[in-house]
Amino acid sequence: MNVVVLVKQVPDTWSERKLSGAHHTLDRESADAVLDEINERAVEEALLIKEAHGGEVTVVCMGPDRATDAIRKALSMGADKAVHLADDALHGSDAVQTARVLAKVIGTIESVDLVLAGNEATDGRTGAVPAMLAELLGLPQLTCARKVASDGSTITVERETDTGVMHVEANLPAVVSVTEKINEPRYPSFKGIMAAKKKPVQVLTLADAGIDASEVGLANAGSKVIESAPKPQKQAGQRVIDEGSGGVQITEFLAGQRLI
Repeated sequence: MNVVVLVKQVPDTWSERKLSGAHHTLDRESADAVLDEINERAVEEALLIKEAHGGEVTVVCMGPDRATDAIRKALSMGADKAVHLADDALHGSDAVQTARVLAKVIGTIESVDLVLAGNEATDGRTGAVPAMLAELLGLPQLTCARKVASDGSTITVERETDTGVMHVEANLPAVVSVTEKINEPRYPSFKGIMAAKKKPVQVLTLADAGIDASEVGLANAGSKVIESAPKPQKQAGQRVIDEGSGGVQITEFLAGQRLI
């Protein structure tokens, strides 16, 4: 099976993240950048499928030049090759534009049997791109998967919802998004890290992928942030010294917060 995995470079969760003052878009240069954790799980699932059925794993990434580091991480885990769409005109693209662009890029890859993605990125958290991508590609979508199985011609997932677990099946090709419960991603070995340096990474511009610049970017986005402000600093908590009335003070505090 030939599996495409969508990966994204995001600001490290432990870094200070902020928006740019000019356009209120994510300031990617202000924080350390890493391969999104949910994408690591998607890559791991693709590798497990490859080990079971053969084929190859292709990583697809849309992002600036520095996203190469995230791509190499996926390759060091065991992916075979990558396609990197890098173009300054992509800056500020919204989720709909992103889905359209990714659909065009995937269209340049031959014989795709399965597209795997994380259910949502840790920066934007729209959770909608995999579903939109499936619609654009005309493929069945199986989202929020906590378990994936395939016989080479069909794909079956356990889809977890707020009300229970659904067992969903579709013919391949298909688009599947996974949750953090899907697996535990492997650590890249030294051999894998060294091998990743020699694996092919095809870098595309918008023109290479047949995408017009008027279709993407902040100026052409269907939605944009018009105002932003830093989150307020945490305030010191209220300290209660129990001198016989501690219970009453706690009760009054909880009542004041409308918690009781």
